[in-house]
Amino acid sequence: MEDSTGSNPQSPGFTEKLKSWLSWSWTYVCFLWFGMVLIMIYVLWSPLKLQETLTSGELRQILIFEWWYFRKYGTSFIEQVSVSHLRPLLGGVESSSTTGLFSSVNGDAEPRPSVSECKVWRNPLNLFRGAEYNRYTWVTGKEPLTYYDMNLSAQDHQTFFTGDTQQLRPEDAVMQKAWRERNPQARIRAAYQAIEINHQCAAAYVLLAEEEATTITEAERLFKKYFSVDLSISGKDINLLVYIKRRLAMCARKLGRIKEAVKMMRDLMKEFPLLGMLNIHENLLEALLELQAYADVQAVLAKYDDISLPKSATICYTSALLKARAVSDKFSPEAASRRGLSTAEMNAVEAIHRAVEFNPHVPKYLLEMKSLILPPEHILKRGDSEAVAYAFFHLQHWKRAEGALNLLHCTWEGTFRIIPYPLEKGHLFYPYPGCTETADRELLPSFHEVSVYPKKELPFFILFTAGLCSFTAMLAMLTHQFPELMGVFAKAFFSTLFAPLGFFADKMESFMPSSFWHQLTRI
Repeated sequence: MEDSTGSNPQSPGFTEKLKSWLSWSWTYVCFLWFGMVLIMIYVLWSPLKLQETLTSGELRQILIFEWWYFRKYGTSFIEQVSVSHLRPLLGGVESSSTTGLFSSVNGDAEPRPSVSECKVWRNPLNLFRGAEYNRYTWVTGKEPLTYYDMNLSAQDHQTFFTGDTQQLRPEDAVMQKAWRERNPQARIRAAYQAIEINHQCAAAYVLLAEEEATTITEAERLFKKYFSVDLSISGKDINLLVYIKRRLAMCARKLGRIKEAVKMMRDLMKEFPLLGMLNIHENLLEALLELQAYADVQAVLAKYDDISLPKSATICYTSALLKARAVSDKFSPEAASRRGLSTAEMNAVEAIHRAVEFNPHVPKYLLEMKSLILPPEHILKRGDSEAVAYAFFHLQHWKRAEGALNLLHCTWEGTFRIIPYPLEKGHLFYPYPGCTETADRELLPSFHEVSVYPKKELPFFILFTAGLCSFTAMLAMLTHQFPELMGVFAKAFFSTLFAPLGFFADKMESFMPSSFWHQLTRI
């Protein structure tokens, strides 16, 4: 467990300050070393005939390609070639083989997932564009949603509402075009055109409620206007009914009618149990936490926090919150370090470690070490987008539980000591996927600094070794080119280096008897 320097989770401790100072100083040392290399190259340009070597610009092209490859793929091209092609020839075995086995939550061996693990999911608690996202744009002038995110929503609506119809009705054809429009006003005009064709076009009212309504009350009124659909008609009409009822429940939650929202969500889950992919239970968990109905929250977790079901930050961190809440009000880092952790405290710490391993980006938002933004309409599980979406809605629940954030602050970084490094395998979950950064940069707006884990930084030992080897190579080149001058420099350097030692030896001789060294040599 991490030591804490205080009970306030917001104040950085001495260790964090020391780490930041070391990283800051090492950055400037690297810049200084790089500047020395440039100066040395300039000095040796003519003596070593470097101009003839670099006239074609091949070295410059190689360096530019290496920089581009590292920024795009997170690894060096030379390193990748060495690992992929040279290591097998030398008898090595790749540690990140796609056929390797990894530990699951229950300890069983499971195959490593493929690249499809970076699937993008619809955000269960996504906001309303007209009533919430657009208001943010009016105030700040910034667009909270990316075109990639909105395009995914358009594809969802086309597939969910009109994708299974063999022959599109005229109003459905208009709505298919409406979802693809990039301009919000064009989408709204198309929705009104579909209503003119058929006054019962529920998809058009969905679009108006999502994008034209400027308040939640107005959006709720538009949803209620045409949410009753004939259940004998299967397919898209049932999908529309489920979607509208869910959004009505979310409207009730936002308007403060939380018990009504909980009842609507429970009825929806009971009536359509096969639509579990919509993750309505995450809406239910958030509403129950607002009611502080922790027993009901535990009952929902017991059903959905199962080994056979996919996990999410909501499930993992809500489970951690419930266990932390039981001990956090009396938790003290100093007392725990003296007497050790009790069973309940150990369970809470293990639950926090489990949650942090699943999504390591969440704690910085919960501890307000990083500023929040409006959540996107789609999230990437285990990514920064999911962390933003979870913390945006659940930060208030963590603050309500006394001491929960303090316990999180004291323990969350201990997770990274448990996970093997390099991350060729996980501890409780699959290895952390490497494709999250690229997807999160597409989902999150450009003004947001995307959290990256693991950070693509070279370890200190590698940097130190590279600097030492470069310095040794420069000394060898200088000695070969200017042997006499380097000999004089070496003598002066070592005489200066050993001057304190010689001064100390002279002082020792002045204090010791003249026969002391003779007697010492005889012994």
